[in-house]
Amino acid sequence: MSVVPAEVLPGSALASDERPRRAAAELGPRARLWPSLAAVYRAQLSRARVARIPLLFVATFQSVGILIMMRGVVDGGSQAEAVVAGSSILVVAFVALNLLAQYFGQLRATGGLDHYATLPVPPAAVVLGAAGAYASFTVPGTVVTAVFGCVLFGLPLTNLWILIAVIPLAGAALAGLGAALGLLAPRPELATLLGQLGMSAALLLGVLPPERMPELVRIARDLLPSTYGVDAYARTFSGRAEWAQVLGDLAVCAGVGVISLAVATWAYRRAAVR
Repeated sequence: MSVVPAEVLPGSALASDERPRRAAAELGPRARLWPSLAAVYRAQLSRARVARIPLLFVATFQSVGILIMMRGVVDGGSQAEAVVAGSSILVVAFVALNLLAQYFGQLRATGGLDHYATLPVPPAAVVLGAAGAYASFTVPGTVVTAVFGCVLFGLPLTNLWILIAVIPLAGAALAGLGAALGLLAPRPELATLLGQLGMSAALLLGVLPPERMPELVRIARDLLPSTYGVDAYARTFSGRAEWAQVLGDLAVCAGVGVISLAVATWAYRRAAVR
């Protein structure tokens, strides 16, 4: 009978010590948020460039049509200011809320999230990049609608610069809400329905003058983040604009934007692992 030395047995400590140790593979550096966000933003912007003209036309034509229709109902004053501001922000709601909900709903249903999950980019970069790209399409239509409404109702054009703050802040709040709806909806049809309902709420609660609404509807209006952007823009038309209230409305938009985008990022992680 031959005796096998203990040191050559597979399970022995000596054998394990004599095995060549393999160096652990070094992982590549983790992608940083801002470069990843910029890359996703450029990719989404170029992808949606083909549909840019139809989107701008539909969103702008819708808001301009509402202005013309409301001109026969509202003469001027604070009601005209509310109509012009609400119609301008409605362009943001159409793209950032409605279309983004449809986009993420389709992306989830068709397995497009699997593609993004394989990329070395943080989830927040995917959500913020797509939201920023869609919100960028709202800028020309919002400005055109605001200028047309001011001319139509005889309002001053001096404070159009406030749109520089209103568009990104209201757009962030609505884009985060739209992305969350699209990612949390179990079916793309439901995501489309929720996006349409959100845009309809922005239309009814944002365009109509608040003083003509019942108290219950006013409470519902306060729950919609886009109405704070509407109020911030409408307050600048008066000769003595209360800038503290304007800043307060913009702060609400910013706060809701941070929360809604955080929820959308969580919803993206949740949908990507399934």
